[in-house]
Amino acid sequence: MLDIKLLQDQPDVVLKKMAGRGISLDMQPFFQFSQDRKQSLQKLENLRHELNISSKKIGLLKRDGEDASVLIEEMKGVSDKIKELEEDVRRTEEELRSFLLQIPNLPHDSVPQGRDARDNVEIRRVGEIPEFSFTPNPHWEIGKDLGILDFERAAKITGSRFAVYLGAGARLERALINFMLDIHTREKGYLEVLPPFIVNAESLTGTGNLPKFEDDLFKLRGRDWYLIPTAEVPLTNTCRGEILNASDLPRRLVAYTPCFRSEAGSYGKDIRGLIRQHQFNKVELVSFSHPEHSVDELERLTGDAEDVLKRLGMPYRVVALCTGDLGFAGAKTYDLEIWMPQRNDFVEISSCTNCWDFQARRANIRFKRNAGAKPEYVHTLNGSGLAIGRTVSALLEIFQQEDGSVMIPQALRPYMAGCERISADSR
Repeated sequence: MLDIKLLQDQPDVVLKKMAGRGISLDMQPFFQFSQDRKQSLQKLENLRHELNISSKKIGLLKRDGEDASVLIEEMKGVSDKIKELEEDVRRTEEELRSFLLQIPNLPHDSVPQGRDARDNVEIRRVGEIPEFSFTPNPHWEIGKDLGILDFERAAKITGSRFAVYLGAGARLERALINFMLDIHTREKGYLEVLPPFIVNAESLTGTGNLPKFEDDLFKLRGRDWYLIPTAEVPLTNTCRGEILNASDLPRRLVAYTPCFRSEAGSYGKDIRGLIRQHQFNKVELVSFSHPEHSVDELERLTGDAEDVLKRLGMPYRVVALCTGDLGFAGAKTYDLEIWMPQRNDFVEISSCTNCWDFQARRANIRFKRNAGAKPEYVHTLNGSGLAIGRTVSALLEIFQQEDGSVMIPQALRPYMAGCERISADSR
């Protein structure tokens, strides 16, 4: 959520930043709600002052044995009016908050200007794109031929966009999860968390998923609970409503969780394979940062996610998202895109985002620089470290062999009980 004072004092800045996102923001409702609230609060203050003075007069009249009934009756009317105005203020504040919750974050000044993904800026490429002496197969055919992925049985069990992992496929998924968790906890200093996979609406509002993106979520019938779309939601909300100490920052958390997304509006896109599933596993990184350090913290977090790809020896690139392609809560985002031979192109495998104080304002996450200091909002950051299904799909395609087997990257072999390759007779 944006700082209300910024909208009040610098509306031109907000409008310009929104235009960079390709959004034409109508500020009139905001000004109207703000004016209505201001007027109601002023009237409320005057009536409370009047009630306070009259209460003292009534006390004096009663003390002196004089009749105070007329004044008491008048004050009953004033009390009723105060209740009406309090309800007006509450309703106006709800309307104002509802308006603010619909506004996306402002792009950081360093974000490149652009309309959509075509205007994103490549920052760097790492690793060599593989060359094959044969025609490479897509990961869904590799997985089927090896007997480690079964999309037909998943469709029977649930429906489309689900997968059953079998044998070495299940071990590969589990190996990648443990490999990533070990890197981030043992070497990068993240605290591992195993959070609930179900969250309430307040948690999703805090991270910016609600109210705007409810169609992307799976809601539990009869409850104000949702399956998590990403571990970013429970991890960020571990500190919701709290005031942290400056010494607590940066606070870096990592979690493995399944993730659940309805993929609303994506029909017809990536319908085959593991790229766009309704349920998938992910290792997520979240950081709570001092405001003045969050720009550097984004570089660190992105580097931590990159390190996984480097150790696996998988070619990728880092892309800075332009203003028109930023996510709702993002002030600045780097996407990590991995090379997929079947597509002959790069595919996003991680988004690393600095949300600035946007989520912290929604979730009321603050810190104090010292005991007597006024609380300030933290900056929150998040990134996939990494999306497991997409890592599996890329690994199968990049390391496939002409005989149909798949080599296991050297760094991952200790997590696969020393297995060097997956073949049809070793699953």
